[in-house]
Amino acid sequence: QVQLVESGGGSVQAGGSLRLSCAASGYTYSSYCMAWFRQAPGKEREGVASIHTTISRTGYADSVKGRFTISQDNPKNTLYLQMNNLKPEDTAMYYCAANPASWRAYCSQRTYDYVYWGQGTQVTVSS
Repeated sequence: QVQLVESGGGSVQAGGSLRLSCAASGYTYSSYCMAWFRQAPGKEREGVASIHTTISRTGYADSVKGRFTISQDNPKNTLYLQMNNLKPEDTAMYYCAANPASWRAYCSQRTYDYVYWGQGTQVTVSS
């Protein structure tokens, strides 16, 4: 059973930066897709970025390209999301998610492709 614990959220002003972390444990497969999602009040959960744990191929939502960077520290089983130039519309609860994957899989940003989820960390960006 994979367990995911997010941290690093907080309140910042527009233009600021935050780095989210997701500590993972309980891996039983050799490869996983991991991703960050976010959900603002009254809105559906949306994918932000994804990464394959073995080949490190990444993907981003258009809304965050050039501002957010997903990365991983495999020895520490930790996923990161570096968020720069934050905007008020980035305000949301951010979730880490994981799913076992083949070693060449494309990692999507669709919620239904992920089985394991963290509890979330809140990001608030003020104008």
